[in-house]
Amino acid sequence: MKRSTYILLTVLCFTTQLFFSCKKALEQPPLGSLTEGILANKNGVNGLLIGAYAALDGQQGSNQGLGGGEAWHASPSNWVFGSITGGDASKGSDGADQPAVDPIANFYSDATNAYFNGKWKALYEGVTRTNNVLKVMAKATDIIEADRKNIAGQARFLRAHYYFELKKLWNMVPWIDETTTIFNQPNNTDIWVKINEDLKYAYDNLPPTQTEMGRANKWAAGAYLAKAYLYQHKFPEAQGLFDIVISQGVTTTGKKYQLNTEFSDNFKPSKEDNSEVVFAIQMAANVDPNGPSNGNNGDMLNFPYGNSPFGCCGFFQPSIDMVNHFRTNSANGLPYLNNYNDFAVKNDMGIKGTEAFVPDAGTLDPRIDWTAGRRGVPYLDWGIYPGEPWIRDQRYGGPYGPKKNIYWQESQATDADLTTWAPGSAINYLVIRFADVLLMGAEAEAQAGSLSKAEGYVNLVRARAANPVGWVYKYKNEAKPMEGFSNIPAANYKVNEYPIGDFSGKGKDYALSAIYFERKIELAMEGHRFFDLVRWGIADQELNAYFNFQGKLTSDVRNGKYIKGKSEYYPIPQRQIDLSQANGTAVLKQNSGYN
Repeated sequence: MKRSTYILLTVLCFTTQLFFSCKKALEQPPLGSLTEGILANKNGVNGLLIGAYAALDGQQGSNQGLGGGEAWHASPSNWVFGSITGGDASKGSDGADQPAVDPIANFYSDATNAYFNGKWKALYEGVTRTNNVLKVMAKATDIIEADRKNIAGQARFLRAHYYFELKKLWNMVPWIDETTTIFNQPNNTDIWVKINEDLKYAYDNLPPTQTEMGRANKWAAGAYLAKAYLYQHKFPEAQGLFDIVISQGVTTTGKKYQLNTEFSDNFKPSKEDNSEVVFAIQMAANVDPNGPSNGNNGDMLNFPYGNSPFGCCGFFQPSIDMVNHFRTNSANGLPYLNNYNDFAVKNDMGIKGTEAFVPDAGTLDPRIDWTAGRRGVPYLDWGIYPGEPWIRDQRYGGPYGPKKNIYWQESQATDADLTTWAPGSAINYLVIRFADVLLMGAEAEAQAGSLSKAEGYVNLVRARAANPVGWVYKYKNEAKPMEGFSNIPAANYKVNEYPIGDFSGKGKDYALSAIYFERKIELAMEGHRFFDLVRWGIADQELNAYFNFQGKLTSDVRNGKYIKGKSEYYPIPQRQIDLSQANGTAVLKQNSGYN
């Protein structure tokens, strides 16, 4: 579904948007638009379903879409709302560029911040499109029952995804589905029940495989439903379903779920049809001559700056605190779960690119060098990361550069989108990958099942990290990195599995702390951290400790303060509250602490 359907997407999404969103304002559809009657058949419904998938990239709330705002306001990677606010990363760049991110990162933003409204609009655009699929399909007569269940399962899976995002961000949000006739709905009910119902329907009715790679299958729905249970603290239900998904699940193309041998294969377009993909948002470079609208447009700011080969824009810099998590104990290869900052990774903060710098010689988890660009270490195949020359303002954002979202030099002809002032890329965004499933499964086991089984799941993830096949190696020739890599590790890597019986012997609290830590380093910079901290109930401790540490090193979070009882959720966009006015009273109610 990835590249062959983008022309169809552009036409169908625009015309169906005109019909469904503007019909209240028009006496009759404009000439050339697609009416509901025209679309009420198998081809029309499938076109609408493709449009529902297209909204996953978040760009229908941007200048490149149909709603104003900027592409990065609604990035599906949640680099602002999940990673920066979770302490994975600094905003980066400098304080004068995208200043609206600073109050979000420091938890003092109000409801007028444009980022909130852009994200809200993009997600409800996705909801609208899924509802249109279900509404129009009900009138189609040429769709056989098996296809009807498949289409409905995909539409309801997608609707659950959009609402899951809304729930994570704002908690109480309006529920609107294909049966809704009054669209100005209040946000006074908990929508978890509805999300569960949609995911359960998808799990029960979707086939195990699909004919096109980007579509949701039964096992993606099962993993997502188990994730929803985990967020609701329904640990026995999550534990049982994760057990089934882990043991039986396959990808959309039929590959048995398992970890890639090489960690970095998760972030290579050439390896995107791999056994670790549970559900991914499909991206493609160079399909739109006007810009990277299908090429990770929401992350186009997040490339090294200065004299780097990317040019713009210096955002999304790994935090010093996050990088310090990758230190390992030289004796046993395990992490420092509670005092990692006491063993800080050496960095080049305040050191000019013309000055000498020797990288850290201590033992490190090798995932550090697939996550953060570090001075003196190969930056994929672009050369040795030079530090300060690629940083916009070290004092503000720190010394590191992002890495998981960066395309390789050798494949830039197909994977890079350079049609506008900042890069796009063909790197898919992984909503759920199998390592994520294993670690969620470990959490469910620790809460409601077996500590031994939880340990086994965590050790599968650590065993992959310990496999030298997937490590970063020094170049054969630093002057010519395209010549390839040597057989010499780029750093002093040492990572081991937890000893058998460690979780059981030390108890549930220890096991959970190890699982939480593993999620931090395995999924760093992938948009999960803030939401994990909130659902674990430890966001106030973790983030205020982060502000205390990181704020002494970089100026971007010196005003940070997480307020328990308020900061768990973002403010309902003021624009949406204003639009909900009925008889002089707003139907939407603001979240606690923002009035």
